[in-house]
Amino acid sequence: MKTSDIIASVGVIILLIAFLLNLYKKLPAESKLYSLLNFLGAGTCCYASYMVSFYPFVVLEGVWAFVGLISLFRVPRGTSV
Repeated sequence: MKTSDIIASVGVIILLIAFLLNLYKKLPAESKLYSLLNFLGAGTCCYASYMVSFYPFVVLEGVWAFVGLISLFRVPRGTSV
């Protein structure tokens, strides 16, 4: 197994953990932990895709990671900073 395969597998496992915890109502999609798991998992997958020069997935996972990062810092409506 190549290094990129191991890195991609770790990223996918992180994303699947977030998905399953959300699916079984253990982790709400609005939580910071859910956003963090999405950021870490997608960022890891983005890096692994870059390592093998698979640029469509670099873009996909990069956008996913960016959205996860932005959601870590968002302030819910009706609240102050």
